[in-house]
Amino acid sequence: MSEITHNLAQVREKIAAAAERCGRASEEVTLLAVSKTKPASAVAEAVEAGQRAFGENYVQEGVEKIRHFQDVGQTGLQWHFIGPLQSNKSRLVAEHFDWCHTVDRLRIATRLSEQRPAHLPPLNVLIQVNISDEQSKSGITLSELDALAAEIAVLPGVRLRGLMAIPAPETAYDRQFAVAHQMAVAFRALKQQYPSVDTLSLGMTDDMDAAIAAGSTMVRIGTAIFGARDYAARPNVNS
Repeated sequence: MSEITHNLAQVREKIAAAAERCGRASEEVTLLAVSKTKPASAVAEAVEAGQRAFGENYVQEGVEKIRHFQDVGQTGLQWHFIGPLQSNKSRLVAEHFDWCHTVDRLRIATRLSEQRPAHLPPLNVLIQVNISDEQSKSGITLSELDALAAEIAVLPGVRLRGLMAIPAPETAYDRQFAVAHQMAVAFRALKQQYPSVDTLSLGMTDDMDAAIAAGSTMVRIGTAIFGARDYAARPNVNS
């Protein structure tokens, strides 16, 4: 058994245990394997172990991996863009990815909609919320959510699927849960308004338990699966 296969099994067990503790089924929580900076060979090991959904932070690097697996005839993979998105890179995301987690303004959503190829299904998008109000992070405030959701929901080339957040690091479970609960309340309210909404992308390695307890439907795990990231080894491309 490879290290990545072993790590994936452990992460899945942790997700199942966290779900069971709060009375949820493990199937309610999707594992998104964050493969940024990792080579296609590492992703291939995860695929061999049954993983199908992968998250990438850098547009060009992600596109290269997507093309690699298309070239080798690997089907059934789902590619999520989870990094900050610059306007000049929106076309690549629209043309190659299945999901974009980081939509926080109408201009980006409109470009993604207009640039999505007609032969592909609408791009699944999540609205990023800056739930911890950090100046260094992208995302809207909860007070801006209703207006932006209404504008995105009518765009033909994208499909509003829910919300994403990257809370500020907290060591105390109670604080992690309190922040995750705010997101879950907003998610449930959005879900009542839009039938397409079904995804709350929330929780990473250190706050996964609290996120799942609050109602997250997708957790983003990278290092615990693939090991420490080597940013110096990343291809020399812009994000």
